[in-house]
Amino acid sequence: MMSDLKSLLADLTSGDEPRAETAAVQFVSLGKPALYVLASMIASTDPDTRWWALRAISEFDSPRTAHLLLLGLDDSETEVKACAALGLRKHPNIKAIPKLVKYLGSEDQLLSRLCRDALVAIGKPATPHLIEVLESPEKPHKARLEAVRALAEIEDPNSISALFKVFQEEAGLMQYWAEQGLERMGIGMVFFESQG
Repeated sequence: MMSDLKSLLADLTSGDEPRAETAAVQFVSLGKPALYVLASMIASTDPDTRWWALRAISEFDSPRTAHLLLLGLDDSETEVKACAALGLRKHPNIKAIPKLVKYLGSEDQLLSRLCRDALVAIGKPATPHLIEVLESPEKPHKARLEAVRALAEIEDPNSISALFKVFQEEAGLMQYWAEQGLERMGIGMVFFESQG
């Protein structure tokens, strides 16, 4: 097994993306020892090594997986944070909510979208945090837009009043996603007809 692990580690850190991706999905077959090795790699000084370690970790169905991905959200490199957020889409964890919300307004579009997707995967527990972003005018427009889109996709009735407010007061994509959210919850048409 150690020889298998060494071989996969060599592939993972080879700098060859297809080879590394193939290795990333195979670590899980080696169980806990492989997860421990990968966990130690997220402290590497090389961002690529940290990225691929988190990519491989996301394949594990373990209580430790979400914890390790959470550590990845604190990484100094945007790409590594994005990889962690992508993993948290598969392993939703309410402890990630504050960090994911923080990056909704990131200048990096991929990171903000992946954080939104991870919040959608968490679902209703994320609703009050997203409403708080939505109702904070001082937040970046991008963060508020990602928040309204996430709320539309979560479809939590607790977001109805916030979505109504956005629909009435905002324009463009903000209004569009508020309308989408209301319609998905089956109340959009009732509301629009009552306004007519």
